[in-house]
Amino acid sequence: MSLPIRTLLVNALFDDGTTGAIAIDEQGTVTDRLLHGDDVAAAERAGCEVVDVGGRLVLPALAEPHAHLDKALTADVAPNPTGDLRGAIDAWIAAEQSGAFDHDSMVARVDRSLAMLLTAGTTLVRSHINVGGRIGVSYLVAAQQAAARFRDAMDIEFVALTHMPMSGPGSETNLGALNEAIDIGVDSIGGCPHLEPDAGACIDLVLDLAEQHGRSVDLHIDETLDPTVLTLETLALRCSDRAPRVSASHCVSLGMVTSEIRDRVIDRVRQSDVSVVALPQTNLFLQGRERPVATPRGLTPVLALKRAGVTVAAGADNAQDPFNLVGRSDPLETAALMVMAGHLLPQEAYDMVSLDVRTLMGRGAAGTQSGDVADLIAVPSGSVRETIAEAPADRLVLRGGRLVARSTLERRLYIG
Repeated sequence: MSLPIRTLLVNALFDDGTTGAIAIDEQGTVTDRLLHGDDVAAAERAGCEVVDVGGRLVLPALAEPHAHLDKALTADVAPNPTGDLRGAIDAWIAAEQSGAFDHDSMVARVDRSLAMLLTAGTTLVRSHINVGGRIGVSYLVAAQQAAARFRDAMDIEFVALTHMPMSGPGSETNLGALNEAIDIGVDSIGGCPHLEPDAGACIDLVLDLAEQHGRSVDLHIDETLDPTVLTLETLALRCSDRAPRVSASHCVSLGMVTSEIRDRVIDRVRQSDVSVVALPQTNLFLQGRERPVATPRGLTPVLALKRAGVTVAAGADNAQDPFNLVGRSDPLETAALMVMAGHLLPQEAYDMVSLDVRTLMGRGAAGTQSGDVADLIAVPSGSVRETIAEAPADRLVLRGGRLVARSTLERRLYIG
């Protein structure tokens, strides 16, 4: 066993059915696993912190690659009476114009959303935040203020979701806000090229800014069932010789094309090293409403992308706002949807809300093996499948081996 160590997790159940302990060093990295009794005793004598997980299953911590924290928890403030995309947009604009989203209320909502994510077991979050138009960077400032409380417990990245247009006539105000967002520390540059007057020009602009300022890129791409809209292919071609880390979120239309077109686009995505984020919650809610017969799921072709070697993660997108009226801010909810609607096996689905997110965001692997980042979740389950199925409320959350959150649930039956 490598000493000294900072933290020792004891009475841990691993996903292969074995039990043991996990030693974690000062850098928050796993150094040893399945320690012998003498090793545990030696570590305890050395004065390291001992965390007893009580026989719980220890897994890599959860991660959220695509949230909208500025919109979260507004379903009652901005009600969507029709339930469709147009209703969501109208509801958001009406509430915004009425002054419903002041600074303090947004800080409070982002704070509550991050607390929900953390107690669910999420230690890595990427959230899009609206930038541009009349709001400038005010939403980003509020989100950064709320995030400051969580910086020791979570890794949080913000994406500037820039208002349209981003290029051409009328883009000056939005580009000014985007540059201000870069100046105050936004981590990634976003936008919706498929809705722009010139998708290619928008993509080139974003890639240029990302290279210039050392930022990553995360774009909303092809959030439509129209098979003629394939901005993803344009993005892949533009990225073939570019440096920024690029993610494409949604990519719904790729699931509506022929297999020949799908495979061609996927091959270009793979060659360009663009990652894809599937978003089952909001896409299942909003997409396909105009097709009452044989309604499509509205998901990107996850299995085909994964089999081709593309990095694919899964996120919740919206949570309890006009664009998605439900959502628990729990990645296990997303994983369950990937099993049911995406036809993935449980381990694949879990990886999509954990390890695959870390890969997409350029973070080191988390887990219980030597050399892994000790971002972990401990749950009273016997397997990954059971964890996704039951989503137990009882969870211990560790970031770098330090306990940062704990949730408990008491159930009683007054029968018999």
